[in-house]
Amino acid sequence: MKLTPEQLKQFDEEGYLFFPNYFSPEETAILKGSIPEVFAQRREENVREKTGDVVRTAFAVHTYHPVFEALVHHPRFVEPAEQMLRDKTYIHQFKINGKAAFDGDVWQWHQDYGTWARDDGMPQARAMNIAVFLDEVMPINGPLLLVPGSHKQGVFEAGHDKLTTSYPLWTLDNDTVKKLVDEGGIFEAVGKPGSVLMFHGNLVHGSAGNITPYPRKIVYLTLNAVSNYIRTPTRKEWIAHTDFAPIVPTDADALTRYARRFRQAGLGAFSGSREGRAVGGKGDFELGRTRHGAQTARDGALERLLRGLGLLRRLAVCAHGLTSARH
Repeated sequence: MKLTPEQLKQFDEEGYLFFPNYFSPEETAILKGSIPEVFAQRREENVREKTGDVVRTAFAVHTYHPVFEALVHHPRFVEPAEQMLRDKTYIHQFKINGKAAFDGDVWQWHQDYGTWARDDGMPQARAMNIAVFLDEVMPINGPLLLVPGSHKQGVFEAGHDKLTTSYPLWTLDNDTVKKLVDEGGIFEAVGKPGSVLMFHGNLVHGSAGNITPYPRKIVYLTLNAVSNYIRTPTRKEWIAHTDFAPIVPTDADALTRYARRFRQAGLGAFSGSREGRAVGGKGDFELGRTRHGAQTARDGALERLLRGLGLLRRLAVCAHGLTSARH
């Protein structure tokens, strides 16, 4: 998908683009159906909320789950990001924010690039976020709030809040936020499952806690320009990735094709049942990462996924993950 000149102008001026129903119900169901198996795992990458035994953020899911690996290479992400950042891109960070019913905590007002610059040493604000709604995002369940145009004012002073939530964040003070909102207002990103929000890394944003019975799960891909890579990595690999290879887009129907083949194999990966939950390894499902023979390699990866040895290995990984989740 290519963005129009009008869309590129809006992104430059306001710092975001919103696309209702960007993904089909089938594609969205594939993604959403994979979440329970991810959130059930007790692993370092799954940061839990202070209250309630629920996941606040699941990091680096694309490195071990083939559905989210496929999502990373979707041309509907890769092509617009390359237009907006004027460069090839790589995944700086991948996460799924749970914003669980009743227990989903606040995300204070902040700029993502403020964190990337302070904690990762990212040279310039040439990175962006792409957010995929997996649940309906409503005014009542903690929608993302953006301050249009705030990305043009550089990086603001911020305090390192390590106490408010279970995840430390560089946050802006109230006076700064009020001044920005007085100038630019607030955009409330609400929409149906499958909607997508793309926004600049410097755009000021935040979200309230969720005290409703309605969860608000969103997948976030942070794409950085390849030429803007992190020179001296400091954070853990699962928080700030160090694979700076450009993302190679796959074909547009790879996600649904993969899911259909997986179902045909009888694993029931998206049924939510305990039987046949599959969590694939990055090395096992290299969708779209080949440098040549892309279509053949992608189809070959899908075929390899269905081979007997590969299936057994995935079932073994799956069983280990479920055992860990029970303890």
